[in-house]
Amino acid sequence: MRRLIVTAVLLGLLATGVLIALDYARRHPENLPWTELDLGHPIGAFTGRKLTALRDDPALCLSLLERAGVHVQPLPPHDGGPRCAYDDAVRISGGEGSIALRPAGAGFACPIAAGFAVWEREIVQPAAARHFNSRVTQIEHLGGYSCRRIGGRDESDWSEHATANAIDIAAFRLASGRRISLIDDWSGAAEEQAFLREVRDGACRLYATVLSPDYNEAHRDHLHFDQAQRGASGWRGCR
Repeated sequence: MRRLIVTAVLLGLLATGVLIALDYARRHPENLPWTELDLGHPIGAFTGRKLTALRDDPALCLSLLERAGVHVQPLPPHDGGPRCAYDDAVRISGGEGSIALRPAGAGFACPIAAGFAVWEREIVQPAAARHFNSRVTQIEHLGGYSCRRIGGRDESDWSEHATANAIDIAAFRLASGRRISLIDDWSGAAEEQAFLREVRDGACRLYATVLSPDYNEAHRDHLHFDQAQRGASGWRGCR
């Protein structure tokens, strides 16, 4: 009898544990590696890796952006040589409540656009509200596609920009008219510094690589984001 009671208690605890796990999975799919990515969900433990994996599924990437209400225009494939080509680039044209990207018209690999949509909603706008009591209305960038090697050197590895798999962020313009730039404000007033570091750190949860003025002189005027795929290790860089 005692053995039966112990077994029943153990089975009951196991069943309770399973129910708790299922409820957690239902309420927090963003924290589980096997659940489908949803760009409308909060950022979770595996959101960044799921965004990077979209490089292997452009159709899914476009579908996720559409479901999230993000307006993009797929661009024709571009062949700029053996190292400089893309076939999954999109032009971000906004969506309800989205931030305008300036200059307009640039193309980025679809996973860059997907990460950008989450970043502006979950990271940028909350940070602007906390630090400046205002919304960001425009984000200025320095481009996406560029057929070049890292650092513009002749012998270095090819940049993620060579496949449109990167974006460089230079400045933020608030609804109040205030402009916050990396070149002027990374080492500027305390509030601007705090905002820029918060949006940098938040991007590290979404992109495989995030480089800032803390990394080197070449990045003194921008934040570099990319979705580099790095094999089985999947290591991610945040500087």
